[in-house]
Amino acid sequence: MKLRSTDLFIFPALAPHAILIRLLTRSTAVSHFHTFQPCLSSRKILQNFKLADIGEGITECEVIKWCELGTIKSFEPLCEVQSDKASVEITSPFDGVVKEILVKEGGVAKVGQGLCVIEVDEELSDSGSVEQIEPASSDAPAPSLRPEEPSAPKRLHPMDPNYLPPPTSNVSPDDVLAKPSVRHYARQSKVDLALLSGSGRDRRIEKKDIDIFLSQQASSVSIHPGPAAPRVQAEQDVVVELGRTRYGMWKAMTQSLEIPHFSHSTSLDITSLHSLLPTLNSHIPGYYNPSKSSSLPINPSALHPAPSHSPVPESAQFTRLTYLPILLKTLAKAMMAWPVLRSSITPGSANGGGKPTLTIRPHADIAVALSTTTGLYTPVVPHADTHSIYSLSSQLKHLSFLGRQVPCALTMNEMPKRGATVTISNVGAICDGEYAHPALAPGGGIAIVAIGRARWVWDVSKSDHGERRLKVGVSWSADHRVLEGAELVAFVETWRAYVEAPERLIGEAI
Repeated sequence: MKLRSTDLFIFPALAPHAILIRLLTRSTAVSHFHTFQPCLSSRKILQNFKLADIGEGITECEVIKWCELGTIKSFEPLCEVQSDKASVEITSPFDGVVKEILVKEGGVAKVGQGLCVIEVDEELSDSGSVEQIEPASSDAPAPSLRPEEPSAPKRLHPMDPNYLPPPTSNVSPDDVLAKPSVRHYARQSKVDLALLSGSGRDRRIEKKDIDIFLSQQASSVSIHPGPAAPRVQAEQDVVVELGRTRYGMWKAMTQSLEIPHFSHSTSLDITSLHSLLPTLNSHIPGYYNPSKSSSLPINPSALHPAPSHSPVPESAQFTRLTYLPILLKTLAKAMMAWPVLRSSITPGSANGGGKPTLTIRPHADIAVALSTTTGLYTPVVPHADTHSIYSLSSQLKHLSFLGRQVPCALTMNEMPKRGATVTISNVGAICDGEYAHPALAPGGGIAIVAIGRARWVWDVSKSDHGERRLKVGVSWSADHRVLEGAELVAFVETWRAYVEAPERLIGEAI
């Protein structure tokens, strides 16, 4: 038997058992009992999820990709953003339903600006990066959350060992990434989109690509009429907008003019390192070089399991050492002897009179300048003084692999918010130069060194007859507000003592 909601209130003067008897003796066979949804369900509210501060000096980010939206749970990926330093995956702070996207893919959001609107339970809305908008209406339909265009899978750089060239088979115009307006423009211009190479993100074809294709065809016909006329590139100016990373580099280098630089250049004798390198290469541990198998006739773990190294990813394996990880190790040893080179500047607050302070770190954090297809990045090798030469070489190999990905795969794990105190740039790997003048950007530590190309020279400084030595040029730039000129020169001499006598590393038990 069903009861109506009004049946509970038509007999206010009767006892409960009398009400039940009266209801059972009704002539109708059907009664109704209603529940009230607002009384049984929790109250829903809309929250404006804001972009939080994800790094020092970062004021805005570009939304690269929205993940699959709709109903989302805590710590599930919400979107991926890219700053001047790295790409970061942002997760949801609570359970809820994404109702509206405020910043589309490719758009730029400033720190503190809303990214999306999420419907959550009222008792769950306690996150600091959200802002309540209004109570959610249960009757309001959810807007469409499907992105305008699907995101293409991550492409590998052509220099990556896992890169496979694209197939040469014909491509259907429907498989080409382009907006509907661009497709309509291509149909009006009678241009096959499969013949074009997109200049947009994920090789998306833009309207300007069609215009360039039409101008190339027009110039080819006017200069060389006939069916066999070669295609000629139109001679005209092309305006190219700066990407996020390159624009960030432009702003950082502009701000570097505010830092008074002190520069110092010298050369280091790496002849002893050159003689030591073959021995180190012949004893690379097997977990860094799997192709080198152990030939021990007796199992070291026969009595008790020997300590084993954690698995090393393929991107961090190597077969040959270079000078860079050894220079990195010796630089870390010198930094441990000079605390000022392990310090970072903390700007003073207005309440403290604006007086800055120096924070000295217990370990040597060194950044490595890495040139990628999208711009310059400076991933950090934290606690470099605690790593072996083989471990540093493995980390450098892995960072280089991440930087070659398209788009760049470096994240805030490789480029933490606190950064490093010293940056090293190996310019000699891409040129035949010996010296440079590196610039120190704000937030990039207190010193930077550029390493040139090593070359054999005839040195007559130690004997009248002279001898053949291998030397490499190093160029330093330091923040003169923190480091005195004499301090920087003395620190470089401490580094020289380790580089030119690498046997010291054995005595100090690396």
